[in-house]
Amino acid sequence: MLRSVVKEARTVEEAVRLALDELGIDEDQAEVEVISEGNKGLLGLIGSKNAVVKVTEKLGIDVIVKDFLEPLFDKLGIEADMEITMEDGLINIRLTGDDVGIIIGRRGETLDALQYLLSLVINRYTRDYTRVILDVADYRKKRAETLQRLAKRVAERVSRTRKNITLEAMNPYERRIIHSSLQEFPNINTQSVGEEPNRKVVIRYAPDK
Repeated sequence: MLRSVVKEARTVEEAVRLALDELGIDEDQAEVEVISEGNKGLLGLIGSKNAVVKVTEKLGIDVIVKDFLEPLFDKLGIEADMEITMEDGLINIRLTGDDVGIIIGRRGETLDALQYLLSLVINRYTRDYTRVILDVADYRKKRAETLQRLAKRVAERVSRTRKNITLEAMNPYERRIIHSSLQEFPNINTQSVGEEPNRKVVIRYAPDK
């Protein structure tokens, strides 16, 4: 639960300082609500009122992530270790443990759904949009390497036979890997076709490329 205190002092600045001292946090870790700016009254004496502020502790990203994921893991009977790193508007959450594979789901569908929900939760508490990547035992890295090999193998076949090939349905993340892998491949173009969730990548022979 978020901690908050209401403080009263002669000025807003003094009231904020008192609240921060009581919470034991710095100003960049707090949300400040000015309830009343107060006034000095007549001649600074008659009718003067103190300033009143409410200072609430901000949630840390690590707390948000753990509060979202740990209850879910408890229900699934999973013990998972979390490694959370943050830089340049990107949050990487890497999960490891004996039973965490269940979180991946069919072709990463469960993992993608969890990542989406976690992103919604985190961005409720951040001013700027924060990108979230949730990974389990380096699944995304291994999946990306598999797709890159697949893209190259199919592209070579298309280039040799000059016949287009349509891949199986993939999510947007996996389609981007295919497209980027073949961006510089000679005589090959790629195009996404169809509607979600059955959207597919077509690898086409393009002699003029």
